[in-house]
Amino acid sequence: MRIWLSILCLVLVHHFHAQVNFTSQKSGKNSKPDELNLFKFANVRDFAMNKWGTEVYFSVQSAGSEISAIVWSKKKKGKWSAPEVISFSGKFNDLEPFLSLDNTRLYFVSNRPLSKTGTQTKDFDIWYCERNPAGNWGEPRNLGAPVNSSENEFYPSLAKNGNLYFTNDGKRSKGKDDIFVCAFKDGKYCSPVSVSDSINTVGYEFNAFIGPDEDYIIFTGYNKPDGLGSGDLYISYRKKDSTWTQPKHMGEAFNSKQMDYCPFVDESTKTLYFTSKRNNTSAEFEKNLTTEELLDAINVYANGQSRLYKVSLRDWLKR
Repeated sequence: MRIWLSILCLVLVHHFHAQVNFTSQKSGKNSKPDELNLFKFANVRDFAMNKWGTEVYFSVQSAGSEISAIVWSKKKKGKWSAPEVISFSGKFNDLEPFLSLDNTRLYFVSNRPLSKTGTQTKDFDIWYCERNPAGNWGEPRNLGAPVNSSENEFYPSLAKNGNLYFTNDGKRSKGKDDIFVCAFKDGKYCSPVSVSDSINTVGYEFNAFIGPDEDYIIFTGYNKPDGLGSGDLYISYRKKDSTWTQPKHMGEAFNSKQMDYCPFVDESTKTLYFTSKRNNTSAEFEKNLTTEELLDAINVYANGQSRLYKVSLRDWLKR
């Protein structure tokens, strides 16, 4: 299965030069960041980067998410290596990687069996792998209770103190999807607590990135009254009394009429990476298209599939 998925990843590489947009918060102009040229897969989401900017991890999926694997790349002498399926992935549905601050533990979401010899998949849980001194990842381990349950847990994000933020879509939630936090105390996780009633509603709130110092949180809210449509990115700040401000819609520099989700912040550059299904394809042409022109038109970067984008977050983190 892993060999087959590696071949699939190569097949998915576009024949054209992918146009990855960088949106400046101040100017609103788009440009192409060369460092993201390695992302040429058809359906990509869930970006994570180590604090030195030398490793990136992301999910590659089929159009209907039947296949989902975690892929990674490493920068060597200023150049990114060819993306490869990570050692433990490629058999079950794996997605949403997140690195610990010390770069020794990789958290992710999977529906894989609880036992190594099992074949029956289960609901989605949060798992992790630890890196050995040689730099290789060990066998995946289920994070277990109280974080995981008989319901789905998604999108892990850790603060410096070890507190774990994640999404649950079951009975724990007051709405459809909610964001929870498990405090990390005395070497173990406490029971999940809803982040805040100012953030969680009877609707959908999911895919939250927590600031390392827990001073801000960025998440997706679905079909909100102030949204542009589908899922939009919102930000909330922690107040001095430890409550959270009312979430603020992050505007058109970040959001579109389509789904915008999966935020990740590179703290060293104050850059927000996120996934979007925005669509800039056109149905009107001045002339009949050739086959090559047709493929180029269909395969523009913003063609409604999951793509990675980045935008400066500096103005939003000045408080």
